[in-house]
Amino acid sequence: MPVANLPDNLQMYYEDDCYADPWRTAETVVLHHGNAKNSALWYEWVPLLARHYRVIRVDARGFGKSTVPAPGYNWSLTGFSNDLLALLDMLDLEKVHLVGETIGGTIGLQFAYEHAERLMSLTTCTSPYKFTGVPTYLEYCNLVKEEGVASWIDRTADNRLEPGKSDPDHHRWYSDQMKQTSQHVVVETLEYLSSVDLTDVLPLIQTPTLVVVGKESAMNTLDRGRVMASLLNDGRLAEIPGGSGYIQHSDPAACVAVWREFLGNLAH
Repeated sequence: MPVANLPDNLQMYYEDDCYADPWRTAETVVLHHGNAKNSALWYEWVPLLARHYRVIRVDARGFGKSTVPAPGYNWSLTGFSNDLLALLDMLDLEKVHLVGETIGGTIGLQFAYEHAERLMSLTTCTSPYKFTGVPTYLEYCNLVKEEGVASWIDRTADNRLEPGKSDPDHHRWYSDQMKQTSQHVVVETLEYLSSVDLTDVLPLIQTPTLVVVGKESAMNTLDRGRVMASLLNDGRLAEIPGGSGYIQHSDPAACVAVWREFLGNLAH
């Protein structure tokens, strides 16, 4: 089991896959999950990417198989960003392509702002950049406090993979993965995130950034798509038709296709 021993008492679990030609030096793609999730949720992306890239999937601090801090940990986007930087240093990765889904994309924005020299590109998938003024996060925080993680997941699962548009077994497995997250981690991260607003940071990000959303998805709010792309210094919007819920999980192949097109355009 690959585990990196990193600063601040973090043992970070990660997956490392590469099936590129061994005589070539493959570029690296890092996949960062969202809140209450883990590296397993990227499973469909790996065979789509690993034939030509080294693919690193992380379990962020507090999630999956990585170290779960005791209650009262000082959560921050900068903290998650520093954890990722420490992993890149440990793996001797000078520059990577970073792909983040939901809050993983938010962490990616912070990383691009603080450590632009370590990125070739950034991609966010159905990711928010502004949480202030949105009561949902504190409402979810209170729900988890009162009823637990499973209740929150069950009440919101249909936003992630919409019923009737997804495999019911996938829907259940996805929810079961999220329900493994410690209650205090979910409560504390939701409480912290309710205070986050990256509006002023986005124009300062120099990294070319692809903003991916599902065109017809209920999760394709203006702030997660068009507004974010317009605020970024070098933002490109990809609204993928036909996908539902979180497009990164409902149609990974389409996401990887627009990502490859994005990288192709950067090369010219």
